Amino acid sequence: MADKRFTLEEVAKHNTKESFWLVIDGEVYDITKFVDVHPGGAQILYEHAGKDATEIFYGLHRQEVLLKYKRFKIGRVEGAEPQIEMHQPGAISGVPYSEPSFWLGYKSPYFKFRKEVRKFVEEEIKPIAAASEEAGKGPSAELYAKMGAAGFLSARVGPGPWMKFFPAFGVPAEEFDYFHEQIAHEELARLTYPSFSDSLGAGMVIGLPPVFNFGSDALKKKIVPEVLSGKKRICLAITEPFAGSDVANIQATATRTEDGKFFIVNGVKKWITNGTFSDYFSTAVRTEKGITMLLIERGEGVETEQIKTSYSSCAGTAYITFTNVKVPVENILGKDGKGFQVIMYNFNHERWSIISAVVSSNRLVLEECIKWANQRLVFGKKLTSQAIIRFKIANMASKIEACQHWLDNITYQMTNMKYSEQALRLAGPIALLKFLSTRVSTEVSDDACQILGGRGITKGGMGRVIEAHQRTFKYGSILGGSEEIMADLGVRQALRSMPNSRL
Repeated sequence: MADKRFTLEEVAKHNTKESFWLVIDGEVYDITKFVDVHPGGAQILYEHAGKDATEIFYGLHRQEVLLKYKRFKIGRVEGAEPQIEMHQPGAISGVPYSEPSFWLGYKSPYFKFRKEVRKFVEEEIKPIAAASEEAGKGPSAELYAKMGAAGFLSARVGPGPWMKFFPAFGVPAEEFDYFHEQIAHEELARLTYPSFSDSLGAGMVIGLPPVFNFGSDALKKKIVPEVLSGKKRICLAITEPFAGSDVANIQATATRTEDGKFFIVNGVKKWITNGTFSDYFSTAVRTEKGITMLLIERGEGVETEQIKTSYSSCAGTAYITFTNVKVPVENILGKDGKGFQVIMYNFNHERWSIISAVVSSNRLVLEECIKWANQRLVFGKKLTSQAIIRFKIANMASKIEACQHWLDNITYQMTNMKYSEQALRLAGPIALLKFLSTRVSTEVSDDACQILGGRGITKGGMGRVIEAHQRTFKYGSILGGSEEIMADLGVRQALRSMPNSRL
């Protein structure tokens, strides 16, 4: 019946409680059974019975509502063609500045597999994201296994030998590079449910590299396949109540047993992403030789308690207590007393992955603002007719584009530099870009809330994406190194290469 055609005159006859039709973008909906359960009440619907309600609908609802209630669609208005583009999974948006420039007609040799990644996110992850975030539930074992099978998990830890066994979305291992990984971080950040996004391996992105970079062959052979297949989960456990950026103040201890075969670990860790449901913990401890990294498996003496933060609990942010935990000495990552080097080794990659997500989140907010301002009517005119609104959009777009192009440049350098050269040359630029991108997030959040008004601080509905961003954007400016530390690091590294010159 959905293919049936009706005239506007026929639609107009169905304007009673007993037979209630309306039109949205040429589609005819019979909502007779829905009127009395409409969340906004029946009265506002009665005013549009038998009429075209396109403008009033899009002034109050997101497009996804039409998909949710598509069962009420009974046909189309005769001769009417769709005027509004319906979003399809994996589709690239045509909204100005809603996508990186290479999707909007500019040239680039990369990003050919973005549509596959986006389609996976929208078809496999997004349908359950809202309910999971609301309930505070982390990802199911089934979803995690799907991500492993698709290569989504391996894509998020970047190019390496593991790609031969866990190729990402069909990209051959030898072709996979940091641009592909950047896309994986960007697309997951577009999910619009920040806590659920972080539940999908944020801890793995920073917790697994110490294993494959510094673990023994035996550890790598066991742990890496388990994690990248989605069978087991891992996180990084460094931060403590009294030790954040000052890693040298780590208080958790690891004491060797008399036979020298084990460490006995005691201490606590705090604000550990994914810790609540992780099976493995790449953990910073203090031994008699100094700061050391150990891989600790969940078991006797390991307790995790959920910490409530600004976003949903489904990310599994944890307070971890280690009480006389017995850990084989073979689980040392790197060398005893050389844990600081292990910790520092992955900081560039961690910060770069955060930047990728931050820039993508900012861009998504910009897209929401442009779409809203273009459809919202105030005093009979679109919001975009106001110069101050166009200025706010310009402010967001110009700074997001600047961050994106700096990010792409850094990614290109990563793709063409050995890791040792990256550590020498890119630590400063990455730190400064992280500082800049999170500062831009602050401005984007402010401008977006002003554009959306009350909707921008309302969970659900038209302003859902803006509210979620406004509530969680500070994560990027704290995790992986605070803005103040990033700014200082960037300048200090630059000054190291300062020539002996004068004005």
